[in-house]
Amino acid sequence: MDLATLLAFSLAAVVAIAIPGPTVLLALANGSRYGVKRATAGMLGAVASDVVLVVAVGIGLGALLLASELAFTVVKWVGVAYLAFLGIRMLLSRGALLHDDPAADPRGSRRALFLRSFLVAVTNPKGYLFVGALLPQFIDPAAPPLPQYLLIGAVFCALDFAIMLGYAVLGSGAVRLLKRRGAVWLERVSGAVLLGLAAWLATSRRASA
Repeated sequence: MDLATLLAFSLAAVVAIAIPGPTVLLALANGSRYGVKRATAGMLGAVASDVVLVVAVGIGLGALLLASELAFTVVKWVGVAYLAFLGIRMLLSRGALLHDDPAADPRGSRRALFLRSFLVAVTNPKGYLFVGALLPQFIDPAAPPLPQYLLIGAVFCALDFAIMLGYAVLGSGAVRLLKRRGAVWLERVSGAVLLGLAAWLATSRRASA
């Protein structure tokens, strides 16, 4: 893979990742609620899901979801249910600011944040279809595929982490400026958007990917 191809992929990935989606919204909310340092655990969970997605595409799972209505539907509804659950919980949140003692909230443990972001991303079938459509376009069929997937996967994970970090910093800064009331509205807006994404995913079809 030459440098021009890698740069083209990086540009496409940045544009796609930067558009607010479930994991980006979680990074924003986690940054506002728990601080950037603790929110890093959630970002690592999302990156772990990126690894799963890239491996899945490499072994053909993306093509399976595109071809199988049943497989797509099962993964889709698991994702819908989890997004809706998180959205409702954020809407009902009182915006408690736990920067001083984040461990006081069991939902704010590093393990919980990691698993939450991982599950949101790994149960979204659109993620598999997106990565499955994007990555192969930048793979040279004349060259060994494994080194190319390793390189492009590493770049994708690094870009995803960097963008989520930016959103977490933004969320943390917003809380410092807006204080408790701002945190309430930030979480409620994030919850409403997550519910909207759940509704969009529920009504989406494979053909729209």
